[in-house]
Amino acid sequence: MYRIGWFSSGRGEGSRNLLTTMNESIDKGRIDADIAFVFCNREPGQSNETDLFLKLVESYHIPLVCFSSKKFRAKRRTGPLTDWRFEYDRQVMERLKGFQADICVLAGYMLIISEEMCQHYDMINLHPAAPGGPQGTWREVIWKLIESGASETGVMMHLVIPELDKGPPVTYCTFPIRGKPFDRHWEEIKGLPVNELMAQQGDDNPLFSLIRSEGVKRELPLIVVTLKAFSEGTVRIEEGKVTDSSGQTVKGYSLTEVIDAIVNPYENRG
Repeated sequence: MYRIGWFSSGRGEGSRNLLTTMNESIDKGRIDADIAFVFCNREPGQSNETDLFLKLVESYHIPLVCFSSKKFRAKRRTGPLTDWRFEYDRQVMERLKGFQADICVLAGYMLIISEEMCQHYDMINLHPAAPGGPQGTWREVIWKLIESGASETGVMMHLVIPELDKGPPVTYCTFPIRGKPFDRHWEEIKGLPVNELMAQQGDDNPLFSLIRSEGVKRELPLIVVTLKAFSEGTVRIEEGKVTDSSGQTVKGYSLTEVIDAIVNPYENRG
């Protein structure tokens, strides 16, 4: 049985949806795997949203390990940021010593992973852009796309390394953000400074919202298909590199057609 380690901060509905989708995919036999543990860097009582997430984990009877990074950091106010982060990750690994995972997934985990933990686990992370695209949070990514007048974006799973969002792509899909129904929204903001749009409309900007919704549609399917590929041995991580089943290094698998068929099942079928 392929074993998955699940790391999440459990900040909101998105974190719960990710876990629910993966658990259902396993229960229905779409993925021959098991979630070996869920680790959360928050503890019960820290927020209502996280409490909902923790209760969800318990309802699935998945082993749960909680260790508050906020409380840990509060006790170590002196010294550089990296010091407490390295020590925190060491203690996380100590708490997870009894669990075995073939791959670990960062699913809404809001801490940067230290080099030591990257070396200890094979970890993959969801990033809301295509390979070579903007770095940062999903909000930062979308505004950068709008500012640059991009014609395409995507979603990818990448290998976690100490440098944020710079790990090699594992799998990805792309989609256009020009043509229908995007063009009329591009026309609406033509000539307007991005800073002005951010200040006046923020997430409610129609173009911003449309790009976000098209990306979100693809996130869950990409995670499921990626972990299915890992469980079947189609994709592997060997010595810090992404390889195929024969051990050949690859620069990431494009799953655009597969994901499009899931997201738009009736498109181009007459």
